[in-house]
Amino acid sequence: MVELSDVQDDLSEVLFTPEQLDDKIAELAAAVDRDYADKDPLLVGVLKGAVMVMADFSRHLTLQAKMDWMAVSSYGSGTKSSGVVRILKDLDTDLHGRDVIIVEDIIDSGLTLSWLKQNLESRGAASVEIVTLLRKPEAAKVAVDVRYVGFDIPDAFVVGFGLDYDERYRNLRGIGVLAPHIYS
Repeated sequence: MVELSDVQDDLSEVLFTPEQLDDKIAELAAAVDRDYADKDPLLVGVLKGAVMVMADFSRHLTLQAKMDWMAVSSYGSGTKSSGVVRILKDLDTDLHGRDVIIVEDIIDSGLTLSWLKQNLESRGAASVEIVTLLRKPEAAKVAVDVRYVGFDIPDAFVVGFGLDYDERYRNLRGIGVLAPHIYS
């Protein structure tokens, strides 16, 4: 992975170091372990951004949770959500009667996640909860009930730890605010 210092000229601010991210993900996993101790949840990762979060989150869990992946898009190559959701890759698992935990990297407008939660509930899931590493409360366009939130952050364009700008910076070990000169 790329270190924060390797791209410091591309960032206007470092928000979270690798150590801070690992501590928060461990905390989120411990909460899920407590709440799902007697259940068999299915973790649904949202590609591509949630790959890093899902990997670390699942390794911190002590319960045995199955995983599946879904790819949805509402971005394109810009810095703001388009609001139009497209399924790029659907789940392989039948959700009927399953406790589902959506694992996300970031909640921005909430449009995509609101749509995704409703979609998974409509497939007969027993429950659908959300764990997200980051949430931007100021950017919310719709209310989304999120059970597990790592950090609330300002409405800035962030990269690293799975988050990208035009498919770059995903392998950055921490999370930082992308400098405007990069995308303007």
